[in-house]
Amino acid sequence: MAEPVTATLITDDARAFAGALPDGGVLLGLDLGTKTIGTAFCDPGWRFASAGRTLARGKFTADLAILRDLIAERRVAGVVLGLPLNMDGSAGPRVQATRAFARNCAGLDRPILLWDERWSTQSAERAMISQDMSRAKRATRIDSHAAAIILQAAMDRLSGGWLD
Repeated sequence: MAEPVTATLITDDARAFAGALPDGGVLLGLDLGTKTIGTAFCDPGWRFASAGRTLARGKFTADLAILRDLIAERRVAGVVLGLPLNMDGSAGPRVQATRAFARNCAGLDRPILLWDERWSTQSAERAMISQDMSRAKRATRIDSHAAAIILQAAMDRLSGGWLD
């Protein structure tokens, strides 16, 4: 397992998140739903994100154990968690639930970046339709593809020099 990077930082500030990470390293993207958790991973150089598995949500302790296993397996340096803001940027009940999930993930010992996920599911859906993916396959993969879009957007910000 990779060494813990820092005491768990939970932030929506990309600069603070980047400062808590080593140079590069694999990031885990998460799209948190009520029934599933979409996962995605990036390469250590933060160039591209790839959809991972879509996990069925269960009890939090079981979900946390699966995330710990993924973090150990991939040597994850940090986590990017989609934050489901309303279209006007305000926070609703889903944002509160996502922040609570992030706080409960403090035991992962990895910095957590809360990233605006507006339009991620719609973007993933459009991309899968353009690939002529069947409706049934889209239903099982939408959350992991949305996680990849969330992660890619965060990586573009982190590695694009926009933090200066």
